[in-house]
Amino acid sequence: MSISRLFAVLALTLALPSTAATQAGDTKAIVAALTAQADAWDKAIVRKDRAAVAANMADDFRSIDGAGTVETKAAFVDGLMDAKLTINPYTVEDFDVRLFGDVALLSGRTRMTGTFDGKPFTSHYRYIDIYAKRNGRWHIVSVQITRLPAD
Repeated sequence: MSISRLFAVLALTLALPSTAATQAGDTKAIVAALTAQADAWDKAIVRKDRAAVAANMADDFRSIDGAGTVETKAAFVDGLMDAKLTINPYTVEDFDVRLFGDVALLSGRTRMTGTFDGKPFTSHYRYIDIYAKRNGRWHIVSVQITRLPAD
């Protein structure tokens, strides 16, 4: 390696932020993006935006509900879009994002209210949404819901 090339490499190396600092910044940016994506998905569910709900999900998506039933993407989306179901706006508590490379675990607790077939319902549950980064984009690949007792 020539001296001028060596100096160019050293100059570039010194100009770059440290790997740890870059990774910490990347992690913060990814967590912020996933948080916004999850919030947008929750809002799309409430407003029954089929296209937005489905676009956030991987084609091989699976859901496991509080009764242990496994659903595919199509069944999950169809259930949310059921004309008999109305979900009120809700918030997520204890929200957390954990990153493992191209996999992210988003978890929290939700108190959901609404109506089904004209009858009011209340649901309190803890969940974990698993996102995977594929082809540069994060998609939800799995949801697991655990019902919590009423307060």
